[in-house]
Amino acid sequence: MDQFHDIRPYNDDEVATVLTNLVNNPDFIETIIGFRFSACPKMLRGPLRVLLRWILRRQVSKIHNVNDFQRKVAAYMERMIKTTTTEVEYRGIDKLEKGVGYLFISNHRDIAMDPAFVNYGLYLHGLETVRIAIGDNLLRRPFVSDLMRLNKSFIVKRSANGVREMMAAFTQLSHYINHSIINDHSNIWIAQKEGRAKDGLDKTDIAIIKMFYMSQKKECSFAEAMQKLNIVPVSISYEYDSCDVAKASELYAKSKTGNYEKSEFEDIDSLTQGIVGHKGKVVVTFGDKLTQAFETPEDLVAEVDRQIITNYEIHQSNMTAYNMLNAEAEVDATFATRIAKCPKKLETTLLEMYANPLVQKKAYDEK
Repeated sequence: MDQFHDIRPYNDDEVATVLTNLVNNPDFIETIIGFRFSACPKMLRGPLRVLLRWILRRQVSKIHNVNDFQRKVAAYMERMIKTTTTEVEYRGIDKLEKGVGYLFISNHRDIAMDPAFVNYGLYLHGLETVRIAIGDNLLRRPFVSDLMRLNKSFIVKRSANGVREMMAAFTQLSHYINHSIINDHSNIWIAQKEGRAKDGLDKTDIAIIKMFYMSQKKECSFAEAMQKLNIVPVSISYEYDSCDVAKASELYAKSKTGNYEKSEFEDIDSLTQGIVGHKGKVVVTFGDKLTQAFETPEDLVAEVDRQIITNYEIHQSNMTAYNMLNAEAEVDATFATRIAKCPKKLETTLLEMYANPLVQKKAYDEK
């Protein structure tokens, strides 16, 4: 019995059926038209749907397994990098070994692009791509779930109700992550906490670390279990955040009213904007594998946080935001212009978002 069937990525023998269902999914077709052909007159949308399905059928007929699908994704990734970034730099990736399954615990700024940039770096260096942890809050539309699982994503059941259901979901997730690394020697990507660090402050949620151990408590000590997982902290930094104004709006609303209600498909909109928006320079730093025996979750969290924060690349945007908040003279004109275009009421919130990685890094340096 496949104990992970409801959360795992799709297997090679499932790819053809899933792709066929996607091509025949009206919601999927309408989303593509809305995204790529929004200016198309309504009277022409009928023929466009027929043409689009024909083109997609031809394309998917050449995809027979997950590797074929990911090669297609890599081609789109190359195009995206050319159009939305000025440079992408990978650091520390030479320390990774082929044939070893790693648990990459990453800071989280962008829904889709964080794991995508990690994946692309591994792909370029001839290493196995990651199985990606993704919350079920992003999978309200069935075609999104299919696309994600085709790209080696596995589902985190955040919407589980009640203590018993939550415990069962997280125990299953723990089993899956341990099985992937120890038995399958596959890489895993997971964010250091639920949701993006919208305020620019990176902090690992201890509950995630405890989840890794849930399925291993009867087998070994916490320290032994964590050493088997080959944990590598990953720090991702963007010169410009494609969703910065949207994040600032949410933070501002929470600061004024204590509450913020997301629209139904707001996360999907953020995912899309993260892909197409301008990012400037992107730096992905793979830290050192955790080889020390960490006796408690607190000790492990402290080391993951240390590596993520100290390895975070500080861009000119971060320094300029810090200087603008502190009324210092050295200001980058490009970033200042970007800030000037945002609503005035969001300006301080936006500057704090960009300045906080530097504030956090300075605090570690002072230690």
